[in-house]
Amino acid sequence: MRFLIFNHIQNARESLKGNRLRSFLTMMGITVGVASITAILALSAGASKIVTDQINDLGGNMIVIRPGRETAPNLERLGQMSGQQHYAASTLTESDVASISRVKDVEAVAPLMILTGAVKGSSDAPYNTPIIATTPELAKVNDLAIKDGQFLDEALNDNTTVIGAQLSINTFGTEESIGKTLFVRGQPFTIVGVLKRTNSPVNYNGVDLDNTAFINSQSGFTLNQGGIQIQQINVRTKSVASLPTATKEITTALLRNHYNQADFSTYSGEAIAQPTNQLFTTITGITTAIAAISLIVGGIGVMNIMLVSVAERTREIGIRKAVGASNTDIVSQFLIESLALAIGGGISGYVVGYSLAFAVSTILTFDPVFTWEIAGIAAAVSLTVGVLFGIYPAIRAARKDPINALRQYE
Repeated sequence: MRFLIFNHIQNARESLKGNRLRSFLTMMGITVGVASITAILALSAGASKIVTDQINDLGGNMIVIRPGRETAPNLERLGQMSGQQHYAASTLTESDVASISRVKDVEAVAPLMILTGAVKGSSDAPYNTPIIATTPELAKVNDLAIKDGQFLDEALNDNTTVIGAQLSINTFGTEESIGKTLFVRGQPFTIVGVLKRTNSPVNYNGVDLDNTAFINSQSGFTLNQGGIQIQQINVRTKSVASLPTATKEITTALLRNHYNQADFSTYSGEAIAQPTNQLFTTITGITTAIAAISLIVGGIGVMNIMLVSVAERTREIGIRKAVGASNTDIVSQFLIESLALAIGGGISGYVVGYSLAFAVSTILTFDPVFTWEIAGIAAAVSLTVGVLFGIYPAIRAARKDPINALRQYE
């Protein structure tokens, strides 16, 4: 049995070498499909890893509360996320922030009121620049690193702001902007601090901190015409060990404030990354399904070439069956040949896919991730295509009558 398999592999090798250009072009169809799927999965895994790493870097003792009940992301929510974040009525209030701060195991708590609007210095910032109204404790909760100056402070004038490094460049042409005046929605704010560059536009806060202006909560309420719109509450507990207890007590306190209506979502530890990761999973699934169309085209190419090969080798099939080869032997021979095409395309597609992913990552802020799961998916896809699109030609070859096969080219 082992000898027969080795013989089939050798025959497949000789057959593919005898038609090198045809074999190469056929494998290219599989290569394109596997490369597309590999690149998408690698980049998606890299994007998801960013948020998880951010939570772990903060020590894992973070809790995030968001308004509304989270559901699995779908196409409708995907299109509405940005609008909901900035315009939908929030269920979180200042009373919730006060209640959370009284929980025994809470070390620090900071509300995030996320606004957008015209931001201008010496020049205008990009349209819809994020503006976060918050409290001085945000620096402690999120472990914000200050490049120059300081973060917001209750002792400072209300009309002060801290800005991201890129926003400083966009509005003043330099990161050295301490003491300059930034106009936020037409109101003047004195810059008292500039954050260190994070290069992380993807994060659990939902805004690019490098391009954000931070103002105190009271100024935010004024800019929002007195309306309180807290889109998120960030909490840091005293330790990782106290995280479960604090989460439970916070949930109880919020339910009491909201008359036992669970119109909010609480995430703790690595679960904070779940909404973002679920969104990436949804996007990845959609784009992977689209990329899989090229695999179907590649599979049809494999089937077409194998049918041509069966037709060209009809006499060879007749001879093999005449000297005792069984139908199983013939099926195995041609199936191994189609698998060789698919596996060859899969290996080259895996390499090309990661090369493409790394090329794309040069214009992104994260790198693709190597995982055994992606390698396994690439291998499984290649084997599946080889079997599905190679089995029919192989069965067709096995069903040939040896006498008619020998007569065909007499």
